[in-house]
Amino acid sequence: MHNDATAWKLVFGAWIIASCATLGALFFGEVMQLPPCLLCWYQRIFMFPLALILPLGLAPFDRNIVRYTLPLAVIGWLIAIFHQMLVAGWVPQELEPCARGVPCSKTVIDFFDFVTIPLLSIAAFSAIIVLLLLARMRSSR
Repeated sequence: MHNDATAWKLVFGAWIIASCATLGALFFGEVMQLPPCLLCWYQRIFMFPLALILPLGLAPFDRNIVRYTLPLAVIGWLIAIFHQMLVAGWVPQELEPCARGVPCSKTVIDFFDFVTIPLLSIAAFSAIIVLLLLARMRSSR
């Protein structure tokens, strides 16, 4: 039972991060009126459900919640990595998927001269992935 209590806390932490990332994305879009690019939309598609699905595995604790949510986090993380590489100029502009609207390679927000929205997304998805993997290792079989 002790392992399930630890796993619960880890999943709860992942939910808090997903919720903060979701609220942050909504703040940037709705309050600051920053239109999301195509890759930002794809990252939202994988982050927003995490904020809704993760708490479903908390009461009562369901160790299978990791199985349901880890693929969402990994796919979102891969999209965020590609997006950051595009913003950094490591990916040729010809591979940019944003043909219309806001260009994916454009830096809309730049905190401390290096923290971009895709980098914040990478950090959130990375933390969620780590917490979910730790929860999987801690949960009883």
